[in-house]
Amino acid sequence: MIYRVKGRLLEKHPDFAVIDTGAIAFKIGISMQSFATLPDIGEKATLYTLMNVREDDISLFGFVTLEEKKLFILLTSVSKVGPKLALAILSGLDVKSFEKAVVSGDVVKIKGIPGIGLKTAERIILELKDKFDLVFRTEAKPDDNSEDVVSALCNLGYTRKDAENAVRTSYSGENSFEENLKKALRGLSG
Repeated sequence: MIYRVKGRLLEKHPDFAVIDTGAIAFKIGISMQSFATLPDIGEKATLYTLMNVREDDISLFGFVTLEEKKLFILLTSVSKVGPKLALAILSGLDVKSFEKAVVSGDVVKIKGIPGIGLKTAERIILELKDKFDLVFRTEAKPDDNSEDVVSALCNLGYTRKDAENAVRTSYSGENSFEENLKKALRGLSG
């Protein structure tokens, strides 16, 4: 498996890029999000990659961030969502916006992505809603007070699910407990 490709950017298109590593040039499928953040042609570029092997094709897909790669893997785990549709989804929404749409059950936002119909949007939400915490949760840091904020919200009468959703959308590791609690309360009241 090819984990990462680093080299000089030879070509850059909305759906693929070509990176020359010296002896080999790789054609790598990309999303519009990755296309927008790639450097100019001729400059050094790095993409985290995922190889897709099928009976009649071997394809390489690339991502500027590991979060985008993780989301691609999650999306392709959904029934009837292949690599091309997963790239279309990544082109339509960034990782945080997509995660927020899935967790909140926003079918309209997901259905707004070209190539996604109502049934596919509902299936994506159904199959991915519970997986986001497992895949995107980072290791707790010593100053991480997110669980304390959730606990405080529960003590104020909010359900654990509502409290976790509020903290997920408003939490910042740089803020104090009080600031994070205020942000979460604003999110719950607004």
